[in-house]
Amino acid sequence: MSKGEGVKPSRIDPKFRYEVAKMLGGRDVLQCFQCGTCTSDCPVSRFSEKYRPRYIIRMVQLGLKERVLNSDFLWLCASCFTCTDRCPQGVEVANVIRTLKNMTAMEGRIPEVFKVILGNLVKTGYIYRIPDSRIKRREELGLPPLSKVNIEGLNKSLQNIGIGEILKEVLQKGGEVDMWV
Repeated sequence: MSKGEGVKPSRIDPKFRYEVAKMLGGRDVLQCFQCGTCTSDCPVSRFSEKYRPRYIIRMVQLGLKERVLNSDFLWLCASCFTCTDRCPQGVEVANVIRTLKNMTAMEGRIPEVFKVILGNLVKTGYIYRIPDSRIKRREELGLPPLSKVNIEGLNKSLQNIGIGEILKEVLQKGGEVDMWV
C-alpha cells in the first residue's frame, strides 16, 4: 500500500481474514499486532521497497482481498522463514504468505515467469531446460548423469493438487527457458 492510496469501503471484504485464517498455514494471521519485526528482519525487504511482510498481513486483516491477491509483491517472498523465526507473537508469516500465493494460484493469477518454470518442470522434470552442451560438459568432467525424472508421476502429482487448468494453459503456450551456460 503506498502512501496516499485510499481504500474504498466497497473494496473491503471483512470475511477475507477469516477465510485466510481457516486455511492451512493461515491460522495465525489474526494474532499479528503489527510490530514490524517480520519486515525489519526480512532479507527481501532490504532490497525491495515494495515487499513488506507486515503490510501483506495488515492488508489481510483489513479485508483488502483484491489488493493482496492481485499484487506482484506477494511473489517476492523467498520463503526463508526469517519472519516466522523472529515473530514475537509466533505468527507464521511465511506460511500466511504461502497460503495467499496458493489462493492466488487457485484463481489462475500466477506471474508469467512461474508459468514458464512450471512448463519446464512438466516437460522435463527440471525448472530449466538443460542444454545438451551442459550434459556433454558433465560427461567430460566425469560427473554422473543427471537423475531421470518420472515425468508421468510428477504430472499426476501436479494434477492431484488441483492445478490442472494452469497446467493446460502452460502446456498450450509451450514456454521454455534455457539454463544459463
